[in-house]
Amino acid sequence: MDKINSAGDLKKLSDYELNVLAKELRDYIIEVVSKRGGHLASSLGAVEIAIALHYVFDSPRDKIIWDVGHQAYAHKILTGRKDRFKTLRSYGGISGFPSIFESEHDIFGVGHASTTISAALGIATGRDIKGDDYYVVSVVGDGALTAGMSFEGINQAGHLKKDKFIIILNDNEMSISQNVGALSKYLTKITANKVYLQMKADVWELLGRVPNLGGKAQKLAKRIKESIKNLVVPTILFEDLGFRYIGPLDGHNLNELITTLRETKDIPGPILIHAVTKKGKGYQYAERNSEKFHGVGSFYKTTGNSKSVSKKKKYSQIFGDKMIEFARRDSKVIAITAAMKDGTGLSRFAEEFADRFFDVGIAEQHAVTFAAGLARAGMKPFVAIYSTFLQRSYDQVIHDVALQKLPVRFVLDRAGLVGEDGPTHHGAFDLSYLRLVPNVVLMSPKDEVELVSMLELQLEYNDGPIAVRFPRGGVVGEVIAQETNIEIGRGEVLKEGCDLAIIAIGTMVYPALESSRLLAEEGLNASVINARFVKPIDEELILSLAENGIPIFTAEENTVVGGFGDAVLELIAKNGLNHPVYRIGLPDRFVTHGKRNELLEEVGLSPVKMADFITNTLKGHGSYRES
Repeated sequence: MDKINSAGDLKKLSDYELNVLAKELRDYIIEVVSKRGGHLASSLGAVEIAIALHYVFDSPRDKIIWDVGHQAYAHKILTGRKDRFKTLRSYGGISGFPSIFESEHDIFGVGHASTTISAALGIATGRDIKGDDYYVVSVVGDGALTAGMSFEGINQAGHLKKDKFIIILNDNEMSISQNVGALSKYLTKITANKVYLQMKADVWELLGRVPNLGGKAQKLAKRIKESIKNLVVPTILFEDLGFRYIGPLDGHNLNELITTLRETKDIPGPILIHAVTKKGKGYQYAERNSEKFHGVGSFYKTTGNSKSVSKKKKYSQIFGDKMIEFARRDSKVIAITAAMKDGTGLSRFAEEFADRFFDVGIAEQHAVTFAAGLARAGMKPFVAIYSTFLQRSYDQVIHDVALQKLPVRFVLDRAGLVGEDGPTHHGAFDLSYLRLVPNVVLMSPKDEVELVSMLELQLEYNDGPIAVRFPRGGVVGEVIAQETNIEIGRGEVLKEGCDLAIIAIGTMVYPALESSRLLAEEGLNASVINARFVKPIDEELILSLAENGIPIFTAEENTVVGGFGDAVLELIAKNGLNHPVYRIGLPDRFVTHGKRNELLEEVGLSPVKMADFITNTLKGHGSYRES
């Protein structure tokens, strides 16, 4: 690895050195991820693919595009970021995903699955219109093929029949949770067809015994191999879509990968090369449990155990436990997720209620409309999807659910800033994009006890879609009161004050209380209100604050554009009041990656920064009373 400072250096290595490089890359990735956290198993499985691609093609002239991007750590190291890789996912360091702002070798930014084929086809089409000449290669995981967008791209690519357009299907039989569905079974059938594999071996052995064939034997063997494959292996899906299907290959055999890429890259029309890999390859703990090591925090290399063991329950665990309780007492309760069974806390539910649990794969659009159908059939579907991924099904939320007032219960995990995964994964927009939709009830708890109460409310609500959003990670742990009942559209006053009011939602409630204590040290007595609901908001409570004449500050871990603060401003304007409302929230830009507390400090959502903003604002507007 010391010899590799750019992708071009790979071409100077011998076959033996390339295999040594693969091992060194794995060791380096494990070393860094054990300290920084990251997507380990996926990148370990794609090491040979990265080496082969950069050995055969000439990046960045040739365009190599990775989908989802958590396969791309070896790619990053090989393209001039070997030293900076030590800063992976840290504040100010390199991203855990490909980024066009980070390197000319990162051709297209990714973080959500199944976008790469469409992007690659767009690049190839632009290339041809301009009269340029280069290869376009997209690396797609088999899990990404469960999303309809991948097939939309494949369908058009087969129709356009672009030359020098290659898809590498990295098939490890896993996405994040275990792949589900007919397509997964189809790929497994291809890769595990014993008749094909045995006939391939028998023909090769037979030809080796035939005298006087010389170099013709290998060519003949390849032709026979193709004929056998067409008879036995079900590759018709890709062939009928207009692709030349090649494979399955051993995705960890560098010689086979390089030879195949060299020999097939100039075949006319689009090509799909099917490489079978092992997720977590080279690290025994990741091989045994690739779901656990898909995305990990720091861990001990020698044992695979996490370095940070929190005694606090996670919000997703609270949700998962409550769902089991719901299912035991109500036979209509259904749980749906999109390739995030473990991440959303539904693993135990899936075991106990297998007939009422549905993992649809990386297919958020289908998940939402599937839930709408279940609701129409009289069931009580809970759709558990990360905030950033629900964006992918926005039209379904509007057209299939809200328009028909169907009681689909949305559970948005990872709302707000998620930390090291960065801007592709921050749940920064859900309060805004859901607040715009008619018939939606939208709420966010201040702590775990309030989450339980809101889930109970969801279970019993049947007048339309109802959503709850909560953050990644551990619960607050120090709750103010044991909530037993929550009324839709009603907030609560946690602290009364005469100088100003802070109306906070969800994760910002406790920081707002801390800010009020800091403000008290400067002689400012602040009311603190837990809004609970973004839609409908507590109009009576908010208007009463405005009528008292005190400045209002809103606090939310969501973009300030169209979010909770804007809801308060709209209410004030609708009632013809000329009253100051100041919004505190995520800025109108994409927030970088780093530890969550670092990011909250940067964007002004820590208690100290919130208190500073309030005092500076009041001083600037003449509303500040010196103590």
